[in-house]
Amino acid sequence: MSQGEGFESESERVTRRLRDDILDGVRAPGDRLVERDLAEELGVSRVPVRDALKALVAEGLVTPRPRSWAVVREFTDSDVADLNEVRAAFEPLTFRLAAERRTREGLERLRAMLDEEFAAARANDAVRARRAGADFHEVVTELASNELLTEIERPVRSRLRWLMAQHDDLLAVAEQHEGLYTAIANRDVTAIDRLVGEHLKASQHLMTRVRP
Repeated sequence: MSQGEGFESESERVTRRLRDDILDGVRAPGDRLVERDLAEELGVSRVPVRDALKALVAEGLVTPRPRSWAVVREFTDSDVADLNEVRAAFEPLTFRLAAERRTREGLERLRAMLDEEFAAARANDAVRARRAGADFHEVVTELASNELLTEIERPVRSRLRWLMAQHDDLLAVAEQHEGLYTAIANRDVTAIDRLVGEHLKASQHLMTRVRP
């Protein structure tokens, strides 16, 4: 079977749909994910649903249960601390490499993500703003042009996207991304180190405000 550009299998489509539902808060922590029920809801067979649940378990968004169901993962304070430690280790390197290796085309894509984030934040569209913010970070990873770094980051990408979706000050995060964009555009590695540190601290502060 030919897989042209943009091809998405049914399993991938179901995985993407369930991932977005979880990360956008449509399916809340603790919600049951039953193969039979999801297949009926999404109009597919149970096979792509089963594949999707396996993929989401591997991404850390879903916790398996016996037989043919699972639940949306409930992240603990310890989970959040672990994720923040991972971000603190990898994001400074990722942003520095992006600043050193960015291309004109890559910078244009990064600007587009940032403009989308600002537009959504000003419209108070939390889902769209948080998605754009997560996409901003993914484009930065692409600009770093380090395949090993991408491979290391990929298994925790969904959990990091979940973490970034927990904040409630949409415009503040967009403004932090604006500063990082400018530093990348100017290849200002010194500013990158300072701004990434401030961004991580601000993210942790926002999390303490929204978590009980």
